[in-house]
Amino acid sequence: MLGFINSFFECLTTIEQFFWSYIGFVILLACGIYLTISSKLFQFRVFFSFRKCIKELLTSKKKGPVKGVHPIKLYFASVSGMVGLGNIVGVITAITIGGPGALFWMLAACFPSMLVKYSEIYLGIRYRRANDSGGYDGGPMFYLKKAFKNKIIPGIASVLLCIYSIEVFQFDVVADTVVDVLGINHYIVIILLLSAVMYTALGGIKRLSQVCSILMPVFILLYTGTCLWVIICRADVLLDVIKTVFYSAFSGHAAVGGFSGSTVMLAIQEGISRSVYSGDIGIGYDSVIQSETQATLPERQARLAIFSLFTDVVICSLSTLVVLVTGIWTTHMAPSLYVSTAFAQFIPGAQFFMATFLVIAGFTTIVAFLAVGLKCARFLSEKYGKPVYLTVAVFSFIFFSFFEQEKALLMMSISAGFLVLLNVSGIIRLRKFIRFR
Repeated sequence: MLGFINSFFECLTTIEQFFWSYIGFVILLACGIYLTISSKLFQFRVFFSFRKCIKELLTSKKKGPVKGVHPIKLYFASVSGMVGLGNIVGVITAITIGGPGALFWMLAACFPSMLVKYSEIYLGIRYRRANDSGGYDGGPMFYLKKAFKNKIIPGIASVLLCIYSIEVFQFDVVADTVVDVLGINHYIVIILLLSAVMYTALGGIKRLSQVCSILMPVFILLYTGTCLWVIICRADVLLDVIKTVFYSAFSGHAAVGGFSGSTVMLAIQEGISRSVYSGDIGIGYDSVIQSETQATLPERQARLAIFSLFTDVVICSLSTLVVLVTGIWTTHMAPSLYVSTAFAQFIPGAQFFMATFLVIAGFTTIVAFLAVGLKCARFLSEKYGKPVYLTVAVFSFIFFSFFEQEKALLMMSISAGFLVLLNVSGIIRLRKFIRFR
C-alpha cells in the first residue's frame, strides 16, 4: 500500500513539474502581460492613486438596507488567505528546491499577474447573486458559466476549488509546529485543531472578515519589522545574495551544502507555482471572498487585489531574503523551521514567537479557505454539498497529517494548476466585459 502511495505522489510530481515548467508559466505571464498592455499599465496607475481608490470604495455602497460585508474587512479576509504560511513556509520550499533564482521568478510572476487577480475579482462581483443569508454568492463558478455557457466547466472549477480549499498543507504545518514546540501528542493536536477549524469555518466569511481585520494588521507590522531587522543585521552579504538570485534565475545553481543543485527550469517551476499558491493568482479563492462586498461597482473592490497582492509579494520576498542572507537555505529541515531558525540567530526565543504566529496565521487561512470550499460545495449541491464536503475535509486533514509537508503542498500545487487553466480561459473569453478604471 505504501509503495502505491509513493508511486502516486511521484506521478503527481512529474505532472506538477511539467505543468509549471512549460504551461503554467506561459499562461499566467501571457495573460498578465496582455492585460497590462491592453489596460495601459493599469496596476501601476492604481499604485499612485491609493487614497482615491480607498475613498471611492468606501462611498460605493448601496443606500438603504446594507447587504454583504464591509469592503475593508474583506480586504483583510483576502490578505489572510495570502499572507500566512504560504509566505513563510511555502515560498521557502521554492528556493530549497529551485535555488535562489526562484525568488526572481516569484517576483516576475507577481506584477503582470496582479491584473489576472483583478479580473477574476471583477468578474466574480459582476456576476454574483444575492443569497438568503443577507449576502452574495460569486466567484469562478458563476463567471465561468457566463464564459462557456454550460454547467460542466463551472462544476469542474467548483470541485477543484473544493479540493484546493481543504488546506492540507497549512493544517500539516500547524499540527507539526504545535507538536514540535509544546510536545503534545500528535493525535491529540489533530483532534483539537480539527475541532476548532470546523467550528470556526461554519461561521462563514462574515465572521472570518471580523477576525482578520483585527489580527492581520498586527501580524503584518510585526513580521515585516522582524524580517527587516534580520536583513539589516546581515546587510554585509545582502548585495552578494541579490547577485546570486539574478545569476541563479538564468543559470541555475550548483549543489552547495545540503542543497542538491537546480536548473533554470526548476527555478522557474518552483518560483511561479509558489507565487501562485501564496498569492492565490488565478485560483478563484479571492473572487469568492470579495464577491461578498457591500460595494456595488466591481472595479472599486477589485482594485484592492493589486494592493493585497503587493503586500503578499513583499512578505514573500522578505521571508526568502531572511533565509538566504543567513545561509540556512542549504541545510535540510522541515520547511516550517527555516524562518524560525534564521530568526533565532538574532532574536532570543524566536522559535516561540514563530510558533505562535504559525498557529494563528495558519488557522485563519485554513478557516478562510474552508469557508470558500463550503460555498463551492453548496453550489454543486444545495442539499448534500455541505455534509459531503465536511466529511471529505476531515478525512483529508487527518490523512495528510501523517505525510511530509511537501506532499501536502504538492496536492495544492496540482489543484492550483488546473484552476489556473480554467480561470484564465474564462477571463480571456470575458475580457471585453472587464473595465479597468
